[in-house]
Amino acid sequence: MALKADLTSADLEDIRQTALGAADPLGLAADLAHAVENGRLADPDDAGEALVLAAEIAESRNKLDAGLRYVEQALDAYGKKDDSEVASARALRARLLFRAGRDDEAMAEIEPLRPLLTQYADAAAYVSVALAVGGRTRLAEEWLTEAVEQTLAEREGPTPTSAEDAGLLFFLLQQRHRVRHTIGLNHDPHDVLAERLETKLANANARAAAESADADLLFFPQAEFEKVVAQWPGLTEVYGADWDEHRARLERELVRLAGTGRTDLSLRRGEAAGLSSDDAKTRAEYAGKVTDHIHWPPERNAPCWCGSGLKYKKCCLPRSRA
Repeated sequence: MALKADLTSADLEDIRQTALGAADPLGLAADLAHAVENGRLADPDDAGEALVLAAEIAESRNKLDAGLRYVEQALDAYGKKDDSEVASARALRARLLFRAGRDDEAMAEIEPLRPLLTQYADAAAYVSVALAVGGRTRLAEEWLTEAVEQTLAEREGPTPTSAEDAGLLFFLLQQRHRVRHTIGLNHDPHDVLAERLETKLANANARAAAESADADLLFFPQAEFEKVVAQWPGLTEVYGADWDEHRARLERELVRLAGTGRTDLSLRRGEAAGLSSDDAKTRAEYAGKVTDHIHWPPERNAPCWCGSGLKYKKCCLPRSRA
């Protein structure tokens, strides 16, 4: 497939979804690298993303030298950034090095990622997969155990009793639990906690669905939100004190629902004029009548669902982790 002149974030995501079905995926990977080199990205900040995609395409065809070349270019493009995207690229590089039989280099790449397990939920998955590819699943279990225990020790309160309360800890517990299951280890107290939180999450989701999922996912664009809280100030307890909190509550709820296995999630775009009262029954009835749905989640580099104009990864995606 021929690439257009100015590749947007949405274009890159479309390529990610279709690359493996392309007639010449390796040619597509080279085209992506050329697009970065020749300044053919609509947003220069997408250079790292495009090159990581090229590296993953090359890896899928076992072209490890090309994959390593692209991922190294991606890390150069990211520069001095220090976030989950960089961790992903570095873990990809380690994975490619393991596949190439360059284990010492792979470990030198992945070892510095160890502290990031307690900072980014995604890092737990990235590092675990890379170590598994390198035949070091038990080491992944060791690192995840350390991260779980460190996160528990840093908590000021008692052991969490819900997945929402656990936050990052919940993701670490889940990843550790899966790794331990893969290598056939017996359950320990952390595994029990992981299962307990997963059960609580599933039960909470069932209760939430029974109560009124429609009302929970009612979204007001900024102008409409301001009208709603101006007319019914008490609804700030329901929808959030301001528009930022309104979006954060919805994003966390959607993440929670997705974590229980729910699919085809969407928000209902409401209008202040549609509310005739601030009581719960009226709000739920109105939400059930709204037909303007916003699909969720958008791709990381696509425009955010809230209409801010920013990329999802730079707008509402981080709100679920706040």
